[in-house]
Amino acid sequence: METKFNEVISNLDLEFSRALSHLSEKVKNEVQEIRLRINCPVVLYLVEGMYFISKGGTLTKMAEENLLTATADNIRNTFNKICNYSVYSYQKEIVNGFITIKGGHRVGICETAIYNKNIENIKDITSLNFRIARSMLGMSDTILKHVNADFSGILIAGAPCSGKTTLLRDIARNLSTGKFSSAKKVVVIDERGEFSGMYRGEPQNDLGYCDILYGYSKKDGIEHSIRCLSPEIIVCDEIGNEADVKAIESGVNSGVSFIASAHVSGKEGITKKAVLKRFFSKEVFDTVVFLNKNKLSQKFEILKVGEKIDKSNGNRDFFFIDVNSGVHNIA
Repeated sequence: METKFNEVISNLDLEFSRALSHLSEKVKNEVQEIRLRINCPVVLYLVEGMYFISKGGTLTKMAEENLLTATADNIRNTFNKICNYSVYSYQKEIVNGFITIKGGHRVGICETAIYNKNIENIKDITSLNFRIARSMLGMSDTILKHVNADFSGILIAGAPCSGKTTLLRDIARNLSTGKFSSAKKVVVIDERGEFSGMYRGEPQNDLGYCDILYGYSKKDGIEHSIRCLSPEIIVCDEIGNEADVKAIESGVNSGVSFIASAHVSGKEGITKKAVLKRFFSKEVFDTVVFLNKNKLSQKFEILKVGEKIDKSNGNRDFFFIDVNSGVHNIA
């Protein structure tokens, strides 16, 4: 039985949970997202694309009649359910745009924002997006076999929903448990709860023997790690702004290796982003894993970072040596 899918639908309004419970085990295992929009059909996102669901529980790609449709009451009832009927206690998460539910699944919220300099509250929820959290044990095995134990850093690059966080989670788990070499002291900075799926103070995802700093910004988490936890490796997600850069550079100067992710639209974007070129020039990352997602498969490329200098003007540029390519299914 597909337990992750069933964990998620137990949080839906009863009408929806009943309809979705009749799906085949194969479909349940392939669903990545369930999206409820007010006065619109319920949508399931699978690896091969978007599907609607009939009131009888069958899937279709066509927007036809008799589809399971979300009303304002359905949205309201589901929202109250994921908040355990205590919306106030989830206020901080709600303002940040998501709620983590039991099992480590994340529910994205679309609503009207109320500002007072920053977002202070929300109202009028119009849609909910349930992202099903699945661990892929062993998905980093090929990568870690090609990386030296004394690597300076690994950058995971790819488009949104290409599997970057899932891959980071497996790398952290394997390094902390010593699957391929001696176990390392690994600290995970879980800024938004995506790594651990923290629920009521208990991680829902297997991170091996990592120390988890939940809710810390990368800057504060890196400083706290170096001051108190003596890490060998720090893992963090979605680097990009100047505060991230300075904090990571400080960590590298303290002898820590970093494994992090960055959004890029294509492989060419790795060298176009100024912040990434800065990291390469300071040898923060010596290995790049590029995730390339398409509808039916995902290919990752393991790239070693090289450097070349233009003799005419002294400018530094970077190139990548393709160590190996592999095909691996990533959720």
